[in-house]
Amino acid sequence: MGTFWEYMDKGGPVMWPILILSIIGFAVMIERAWVLRKARINVNEFLAKIRKALMVNRSLRDAVKICEQYQGPVASVMKAGLLKHGQPKDDVEKTIENAAMYETTRLERGLAIIATAANIEPMLGFLGTVTGMINSFDALAKSGLSNPGLVAAGISEALITTASGLIIAIPMQLAYNYFTTRINKFVRDVETSTNMLLETFGEMERGGIQPDRASEPVAPKV
Repeated sequence: MGTFWEYMDKGGPVMWPILILSIIGFAVMIERAWVLRKARINVNEFLAKIRKALMVNRSLRDAVKICEQYQGPVASVMKAGLLKHGQPKDDVEKTIENAAMYETTRLERGLAIIATAANIEPMLGFLGTVTGMINSFDALAKSGLSNPGLVAAGISEALITTASGLIIAIPMQLAYNYFTTRINKFVRDVETSTNMLLETFGEMERGGIQPDRASEPVAPKV
């Protein structure tokens, strides 16, 4: 077994774009994993606290403070909706929709890089295969069978680049699929939470419940 740099040398010049793209892709994977992990919350517990603050405590201020205690898209979208309480329903729904789109865009940031790396890495590997075979046939044409080492070097380059591209592309594709699944779950959680908020606003209106607005909450940061 050779060292890393020996494989880089044997793989030829195509190994360098494979390496650079892999570093970028894995850096984005780590960053996205950290962001999605921080965004995860217990949605049922969160919604129960929001509903209690509005229906029992009758305090919009308490509900906003609860949102500020959590991180992630669900809490951010809920806070945006809470700050619009008392406005026409269409305005509340539009605000929630815009906040949800913004949070979804934040969650999806960087996924295009991972998807591009997962698709390009095998192609770079196949390019290395082609260049390696070209070198093998070129060596065979110049020296015939008198120097099989030159032919073997080209074949080695072809196999190393192909293997490198696939070894990098497979985990990236798996990560992309995983992140997409997680983001879809966040989207469903946001939809469930906002529906609950709108229903709660309706119950408050029908019941004549006016939440405490003694201290106007600060608008959310964008």
